[in-house]
Amino acid sequence: MEQIWERLYNAAKRAQNPREISERIYAGGVAAAVESVNGRIYTGVCVDTSCTLGICAERNAMFHMITNGENEIKRVLALMPDGSTAAPCGACREFMAQLMPGRYRDVEIMLDYEQGKVVTLGELTPEWWI
Repeated sequence: MEQIWERLYNAAKRAQNPREISERIYAGGVAAAVESVNGRIYTGVCVDTSCTLGICAERNAMFHMITNGENEIKRVLALMPDGSTAAPCGACREFMAQLMPGRYRDVEIMLDYEQGKVVTLGELTPEWWI
């Protein structure tokens, strides 16, 4: 497995910090690290609310990337509360597809860190806009 995945995993782990923000907001259950095509790593955590105002960790990391002037993703790692990794949800996949139309299929996604299993977003979302 490429060393970049260890860097992404550790960056997400450092950002995770699960905590109750208020009686209606919980943050950090899931953390994500995104590598831009320029090699920079951006992190984000999920913010769960009692309504639809929350955000997934992956999109939070992508928004952080966009805020810092970048808009192309190379790799994504989502860290679950138990330390495992998983694929981004449908909303996060949709956001990546809209962010990088025609190029989103090449984004690498860490499915299983323990096993070193990586897939592309194109494999996960082969027919984006039907």
